[in-house]
Amino acid sequence: MSLLGIDVGTSGCKAAVFSEDGRMLDLAYEEYDYQCPQPGWAELDSLKIWRQVKRTIAQAVAEAKGNPVKAVCVSSLGESVVPVTASRKILGPALLNFDLRGEEYLNELRGLIRAEQLYQINGNTLGNQYTLTKLKWIKQHQPELYQQAQVFLPWSGFISFMLGADAKADYSLANRTLLFDLERRDWSDKLLDLAQLDREKLPATVPSGAVIGSVATGIAAELGLPAGIPIVSGAHDQCCNGVGCGVLAPGQALYGMGTYLCLTPVFEQRPETSLMIERGLNTEHHAVPGQYVCFLYNQGGALVKWFRNTFAAVERQQAQASGEDLYALLLAEMPEDLSQVMVLPHFTATGPPDFITDSCGVMAGLKLETSRGEILKGLIEAMTFYIRATFETLPGAGLAVEDFRAVGGGSKSDVWIQISADILGRPIIRPEVNEAGVLGAAILAGVGCGIFPSLEAGAGTMVRLGRTFDPDPNKQVLYAERFAKYQRLWPLMADYLHDLE
Repeated sequence: MSLLGIDVGTSGCKAAVFSEDGRMLDLAYEEYDYQCPQPGWAELDSLKIWRQVKRTIAQAVAEAKGNPVKAVCVSSLGESVVPVTASRKILGPALLNFDLRGEEYLNELRGLIRAEQLYQINGNTLGNQYTLTKLKWIKQHQPELYQQAQVFLPWSGFISFMLGADAKADYSLANRTLLFDLERRDWSDKLLDLAQLDREKLPATVPSGAVIGSVATGIAAELGLPAGIPIVSGAHDQCCNGVGCGVLAPGQALYGMGTYLCLTPVFEQRPETSLMIERGLNTEHHAVPGQYVCFLYNQGGALVKWFRNTFAAVERQQAQASGEDLYALLLAEMPEDLSQVMVLPHFTATGPPDFITDSCGVMAGLKLETSRGEILKGLIEAMTFYIRATFETLPGAGLAVEDFRAVGGGSKSDVWIQISADILGRPIIRPEVNEAGVLGAAILAGVGCGIFPSLEAGAGTMVRLGRTFDPDPNKQVLYAERFAKYQRLWPLMADYLHDLE
């Protein structure tokens, strides 16, 4: 028997089949790009991606033949929701968190609820990256779509729904809408009323790891799955990543190296609201019962993907034809020494603490002899500096991290993890299976169908730790000096970049 984990992200989808002891039997992946119908807009083609998800499931299941799947679970990106009917008809695209639509409602909403009051209810501060403002925009500018949509589903709930499950949202993804009450574990009537949005347009909420339906007969035949197997509620991708590398308890943190670079500490008690707000830190239910997480994030793999598409377009075509790992080839071009290119990683809306939308990316220090490898290293250093700046504020909120575990596409690179350890000044452990999103989803599937009595038992069985990357003391000193220079760049250029935007 086996467990199927699915992970739907901003730039690609994966499906993986695992044995009950954690061996990956097969993994299938497809990449995609978000669409920009107008400047500032960013959306995913829901119908196209559903087709791609089905292909990855069918491929992974076919390659893992002889090990029938016992349960399935989905990890996914947050904030973005898909409009569907009760008959599972997909009605339109899903707006992404960095889509600028909805910004016009922020000032009005700030006048209706204090930041502290909103945080007490939802664990987030007001921002256009959440679902709330996107739904308001759809309601006003696409009223027919809003009326036709019987439910707006987060991506984990959407994929599960299309497989045959009931329309549900787990607590972690419900939180990303800005409409969820953390303490009541349900939609907030107060926030829905303030936003003038309809509760009936939202799915019922459930904890991660609960059975929410079974795979329908028709889709089972199409994908090669056993009909009627349980579909288990998943979680926000960072929460599933945490489960998939054993980050389950306070003092531990996930270091996600995917589309976003995201440090995710775990804690048991909600810190004081004012301390979290001043650091731009959220509070969200972990997939683990009784635990919370917060996110320190900014663009990560998205910048490396931009670099690949911009600086290595020809090699990308060649690599696609030959099957070579282009990312590995490009990372090998980076110099051993620190990059002389200083980057401000504001290529799109930034993460905490400031959630800056009126800036743009900057590269300083370019010379005629600057190589593309040095530019790439400058990008990776800068995105890690961004995380360090927020990480250094955690002790002031009463949060401590001792155990870092790196997962995601970037963690396949020894060089990239070592740069991260040197800049953050902390050892970083890489699990043997770095596809933690699909593994975490598979562990949740195992808990939901009764193979494991708890997530701790499932992670203890399926997660294996690998190499530890210790910081290089000499590089630490050099990066501390470089970090001080990085911190000067945004204050020096903020007004200019605001005017430029």
